Amino acid sequence: MKGTVSRSIVQINCINTWFSFHKHREIVGDIKTITIKRDRCGDYWICFSCDNVNTPKPFAKTGKSAGFDFGMKTFLTSSDGEKLVSPQFLKKSLNKLRTLNKSLRRKIKGSGNWYRAKRALSRQYRKIARQREDWHWKLATDLCSRFDTLCFETLNIDGMKRLWGRKVSDLAFYQFIQCLDFKCAKHDKSFILIGQWTSTTKPCSHCGHKNNNLTLSDRHWICPTCKTEYDRDINAAINIKQAGLAA
Repeated sequence: MKGTVSRSIVQINCINTWFSFHKHREIVGDIKTITIKRDRCGDYWICFSCDNVNTPKPFAKTGKSAGFDFGMKTFLTSSDGEKLVSPQFLKKSLNKLRTLNKSLRRKIKGSGNWYRAKRALSRQYRKIARQREDWHWKLATDLCSRFDTLCFETLNIDGMKRLWGRKVSDLAFYQFIQCLDFKCAKHDKSFILIGQWTSTTKPCSHCGHKNNNLTLSDRHWICPTCKTEYDRDINAAINIKQAGLAA
């Protein structure tokens, strides 16, 4: 049955060695290469590269487009007003990580207990990374199924890390962009990245007036020209959409 784990064996001809592994799903297509990897937790993974794999049908066209603004409080804000909040898996696991780090520091380096504590800490970090990546892939799939054109802005992630540090790493915006780019290519959707220096926050998306007095603490503002009241992030998302479609 699909989804059940079975025990299988494979022979690597070049080293004349048999490997036993847990096969969590059936292998589809013709196997071309086999790669064996070992992660920091000491676990081994066998990766199959296959040809003649049936490509799944792409998502149906919806005729919709949207712009998305990245934020520290809300992970993404769409031009339609939808706000997507990140689960922040690292933040939720900080207490567990502190406990594991304390346990590691109490051990004598190089001892058996030290290696066991180090492996437990590595497994916790691996769990966090997997949770985050899984959430990114599911969010990318959801957005690709709802929109034909998705517009984002290019950000200086390294500069943001120097300002906000751990939280930027926890959100992992660049990793999400890579997932979304792959999904858009797979399902024949348009993925647009506007330039890093394109002004998206201060201009009014309705009349174009630029509010040079806008600060990071201003979450809502009223355009003095057209008197339109804006949510800061939604206005930026609309500007990103307009700039992306214009390009």
